[in-house]
Amino acid sequence: MLALGKLLELTLAGHEPAAKIQLTHEGARLRWLAEGALEITPPAASDNGLDLLLSAGIHGNETAPIELLDRLLRGIARGELKPRARILFLFGNPAAIRRGERFIEQDINRLFNGRHEQHTGVEAMRACDLEHLAATFFNNPERTRLHYDLHTAIRGSKIEQFALYPWQEGRPRSKRELARLEAAGIEAVLLHNKSSITFSAYTYSQLGAEAFTLELGKARAFGQNQEVNLQRLELRLQQIVEGCEPEQESGDLQELKLFAVAREVIKHSDAFQMHLPDGVENFSELPVGYLLAEDLAGMRWVVEEQGARIIFPNPKVKNGLRAGILIVPAEDAALV
Repeated sequence: MLALGKLLELTLAGHEPAAKIQLTHEGARLRWLAEGALEITPPAASDNGLDLLLSAGIHGNETAPIELLDRLLRGIARGELKPRARILFLFGNPAAIRRGERFIEQDINRLFNGRHEQHTGVEAMRACDLEHLAATFFNNPERTRLHYDLHTAIRGSKIEQFALYPWQEGRPRSKRELARLEAAGIEAVLLHNKSSITFSAYTYSQLGAEAFTLELGKARAFGQNQEVNLQRLELRLQQIVEGCEPEQESGDLQELKLFAVAREVIKHSDAFQMHLPDGVENFSELPVGYLLAEDLAGMRWVVEEQGARIIFPNPKVKNGLRAGILIVPAEDAALV
C-alpha cells in the first residue's frame, strides 16, 4: 500500500511524509497538502468531473467517521478503489484527534464563514486553513462540487443517522442529493432556514458545493464503533468515488423524514438553565407548553409548535452560542 494512504497514522503521529506525491498502479495521484489533508486526482481519462470533499474529525472525539475515511483512503492507496472523482480528504482538527477530545480551546465548527477572524488559538487558525484548502480544491467552476462533513453526536438520538442541509437565500434544495442521502442510510434531514458558521455551511454558501453535515451515531473512542453501522454510507461513498452509483429515483423520498428549524435556543448568560434530563436524546418530542429553557431578564423558551422536537441540546456551550434547536416537520421543502 502507498504510504500516503496512511494519512490517519501520519496525523495521529504528527508526522509529515517524506514523499508528498505518490501514484497508484492505475495512475491515480495522491498528494499530501498539509497536516490531515490529502488530495486524490484520478487519471485524466477516468475523471468524471466530480470534486468530492470528505471531511471528518472536525471534533476530535468523533472517531467512527475518521475510521470510515481511513478505510476509503486505504482502499484507494491499495488499488482496491479506483477513483473517477477528484477527492479531498480532510481530518479537521488533528490536535483534538490526537487528544481524543472534542476540541482544544473552542468548537471549530462554530468558526467558519469568516468567524475565525474574530478569534485566536489553534482552532481559529485551523478553521482558516480548512477554508483555504476547500476553496483551493473547489476552484474550477465547470466541475460538480459535493461535500460531506461527517460527525457523530455527543448524545444518543431517536433518529440515529441524519443530515443537516445548509441554507442560502434563493437557492433551492436538490431532490437528487436527498435521494442519494436516503440511499446511503440517512433517515432524516434538517433543512436550515438561515446562514450558519459550520464547515458545510461555508462550502455550501461560499463555494457553491452541495454540502451536508452528516450525524452518524454517538461519539465513541477509536476501536469502539462496532455499534455504529455505516455500511450503507460506506458503500454509497465507494460508489461515488468510483463513479458507479446505481440509477436512483428522486421521487417521493418516502422513507426520508424532512424537518425545518422552528427556533434556536441561544444561551445569553451564565444564568441560563435548560429544563431537560441530562440523557435526553436528539429528536425527542416536546409537548406544547413545555418550559424548555430560561435565562436572565425573564427570558423563557416555551414550546408553542405542534410536533416539536429538540436536537443538539447543550447548556454547557459558551454564552452567545446555540444551546439547542427546536425543529418541526417540514411542510414546504422547495426541492428541485
